[in-house]
Amino acid sequence: MVKTKVLITVKTYPSLSVKYDELVCTAGFTEQGNWIRIYPIPFRKKSYEQRYKKYDWIEIDLVKNQEDKRPESYRPASINAEIKRIGHLDTSNNWKERKQICLKKVYTNMKQLIGEAKNPSICTSLAVFKPRQIIDFTFEPVEPEWDKEKLNQILAKRSQLDMFEAEDIQEFNLVNKLPYKFYYHFKDENGKKSKLMVEDWELGMLYWNCLEKSKGDKEKALEKVKQKCFEEFVETKDLYFFLGTTKAYHWKARNPFIIVGLFYPKLNEEASDRPTLF
Repeated sequence: MVKTKVLITVKTYPSLSVKYDELVCTAGFTEQGNWIRIYPIPFRKKSYEQRYKKYDWIEIDLVKNQEDKRPESYRPASINAEIKRIGHLDTSNNWKERKQICLKKVYTNMKQLIGEAKNPSICTSLAVFKPRQIIDFTFEPVEPEWDKEKLNQILAKRSQLDMFEAEDIQEFNLVNKLPYKFYYHFKDENGKKSKLMVEDWELGMLYWNCLEKSKGDKEKALEKVKQKCFEEFVETKDLYFFLGTTKAYHWKARNPFIIVGLFYPKLNEEASDRPTLF
């Protein structure tokens, strides 16, 4: 089987799965420059050599996900399909190589993008979007613990494994649930306001790192997150959103998109060097 080459640009924060314990939704671009979604992948159960980073080129056996009608949706040929890392695009020349692949098609009009998503003959579910103006970055508290019913199902499944499998799986600890949802507020080219949730894994890790640096003070941690994602980005970054829809709400929600990743080269070549977001 010919393996598919994918430039990884999106990794969402892990979610619980009764079948696989934990899953990550991954997306990126093929060699032809087309968006592709890869799901499911039990990312943190993969060997170290297979744990790809953003902007890694990987090779993997993929097949169309017949349970997901969105055209960009594929799945590994098997859940244990090998992932081979074959290259990486760095940030040199202000993300020049990354821009050449990621910015070939950029949307600036939310109405147009949503229209394409709702059109059965197009069904766009992944896109690069350039906001005209970033208005705000906010957060809302949510239930800080994972759903107890799903956790109990996972634990019940583990208890049914034979001794050798059980010893192996006990070493795997589920990722902590984020106690907040994060949102960008922005305007498109027509001045239309939108508020979209961000599910980027790196934003989640940014929160945990800020919480540690703030010695457990959640308010200070959130202030640091906003300073990075809003104040610093507006001042120094040329910010784009990687947008994606969810299978459950693609046809149901008025605006089915969420922000699944961020693309943030410097605002200009002369911008002073500052710490990047992540």
